[in-house]
Amino acid sequence: MKGPSAILRAKIDIFMSEELLALFRKTGALLDGHFVLRSGLHSRQYFQCALLLQHTEIAAEVCGWLADKLRKFDCDTVISPALGGIIVGQEIGRSLRKRHIFLEKEEGKLALRRGFQISPNERFIVVEDVVTRGGRVQETIDIVRSRGGIVIAVGVIVDRSGETKPNFGCPFVSLIRMDVETFAADKLPPDLAKIPAVKPGSR
Repeated sequence: MKGPSAILRAKIDIFMSEELLALFRKTGALLDGHFVLRSGLHSRQYFQCALLLQHTEIAAEVCGWLADKLRKFDCDTVISPALGGIIVGQEIGRSLRKRHIFLEKEEGKLALRRGFQISPNERFIVVEDVVTRGGRVQETIDIVRSRGGIVIAVGVIVDRSGETKPNFGCPFVSLIRMDVETFAADKLPPDLAKIPAVKPGSR
């Protein structure tokens, strides 16, 4: 049986999910059409977090909600993959009063650049805007661990991984879970195959 605190947390999570969806719709950040995700999968819906986070007050509020869920994890540094995770990472770091660094693409792979350093046993929270398969998050985790750092949690705004929820080997926290259908490129339903596919992140 759930205690009062568990019930209250569940109600708060439901409230935040509803508020977040309302903000996505208000800012035009929840798109309908035919989209190719970073994972290579195709979808009828796309969360364009950049359209949400362009509004600085909304970015501070939404990332503040995520920071509150991550506050129990005692980290030294927040790290995020570029490009989508940078704003989220900066806001989370500011809210938690922690350093924030980011990874960026170099020859097609994420890399630690700009003089950023990872120290042995330094404790990290990895943050991202949206996760489907979690490839960029896993790349980030691998880089941290290869330099002797410790990843203690992963936090994202939108978890759209569905039943294929990735196992990062640490707690995985999200503001909202959306079970949105995804399809392999060679297994598109007829209605989706008729619509030209776009990559929203590249526009």
